Amino acid sequence: MRMKSTLKTHLIIAISALLSALWLPSSLFAANFPDAGDFAKGAQSWANNCSRCHNMRDPQDLRDDQWVTTVFHMRVRAGLTGQQTRDILTFLQESNNQVIAVPVEIVMADANTSSPVSGLDVYNQTCVACHGVNGKGTVPGAPDFTSLSGPLSQPDAVLLQHIIDGYQSKGSPMAMPPKGGNMALTEEDIQSVLTYLHENFGK
Repeated sequence: MRMKSTLKTHLIIAISALLSALWLPSSLFAANFPDAGDFAKGAQSWANNCSRCHNMRDPQDLRDDQWVTTVFHMRVRAGLTGQQTRDILTFLQESNNQVIAVPVEIVMADANTSSPVSGLDVYNQTCVACHGVNGKGTVPGAPDFTSLSGPLSQPDAVLLQHIIDGYQSKGSPMAMPPKGGNMALTEEDIQSVLTYLHENFGK
């Protein structure tokens, strides 16, 4: 009888431990897993692999930690590589973050000063994944730079502030993160890419 009681006690303890582990906040497990991916590549992979079915999905539908299980589940169904999955996860999680405007002093670059990185280079490295080679946008909510009433119809000071702080277009399910997710961009880089936008997509 005592042996049965002991086994029963051990069984109860084991079940309790298992249930406790299952009920721990999932964010504890997701805090350092997986490694961060590439935001721009994730945007492109999402556009290529996910948007045809999930183009109305708002990243804020799920918390960051909930996206981990969702994205890794869809990895199998979509046939994604591990790196593509991490990139898409980073794209969704960063899109999930609310854009908080921080006052930034904008210094207009001298027209005679050339940037060490061309506007085309900046656009291809940071912007093309979401805005597309033709400037018409590849993901839901990305504005059409070629439209007469599009973003390029606004003053440069406004556009620069949007790039620096991040911006969410009206009706868009996701926001562009500050500096397009590339915090290494300098003011000269941003001015160069804005000039590139005007020259290639402006009317």
